[in-house]
Amino acid sequence: MLPTEHRLRRREDFATAVRRGRRAGRPLLVVHLRSGATDPHVPGESLPPPRAGFVVSKAVGGAVVRNKVKRRLRHLMSDRAAQLPPGSLVVVRALPGAGDADHAQLARDLDAALERLLGGGAR
Repeated sequence: MLPTEHRLRRREDFATAVRRGRRAGRPLLVVHLRSGATDPHVPGESLPPPRAGFVVSKAVGGAVVRNKVKRRLRHLMSDRAAQLPPGSLVVVRALPGAGDADHAQLARDLDAALERLLGGGAR
């Protein structure tokens, strides 16, 4: 499970990640990444942990399906939080096909999107 300090909760944080971050799209999801905005060279300022939020609309499915997709994505992000830069904001938006996908397919798409965003892979 994704710890509370690693979760996006405020609307402003979601908006910042989506509007000012980089985006990588995959068949099942779209990942927005905003790298840490805090200056690490300012004395007395510590970098916050990376935080992630999830957007799963009704297009994915009914309430049971949406909650299942969110639980899977939270679990996948908890395993990958260590590879994110400190202070970064991540928004994972599930696309309609995510409701029918299994855990391995979601993991594959999430890994490919994060690799592209963190590694600067070619489009």
